[in-house]
Amino acid sequence: MGKLHLVYGALIGIAATVLGSLIFTKVAFPSLSFAEGIATLKAGNQLGKVITIGAVLNLIAFFTLLKLRKEQMAWGVIYGTVCIAIATIFV
Repeated sequence: MGKLHLVYGALIGIAATVLGSLIFTKVAFPSLSFAEGIATLKAGNQLGKVITIGAVLNLIAFFTLLKLRKEQMAWGVIYGTVCIAIATIFV
């Protein structure tokens, strides 16, 4: 069951990053859709920075899971964050 909790945590970490990036894009470009905002950021070589800002929500997820004593899922959030960091290098 431990590995399944790691996978759930990684999915939570990735979802939190996507949600944070969506929120930032909507705040920065309220008149554009999410896809248009991402395209604009990619054209300006700013997409990696937005993904990094979006990963801040992982802190909330991590500490919430620790507070709920879900250590394996918290480790999964860390793994998800590492995957996002590696993907950001290639973006």
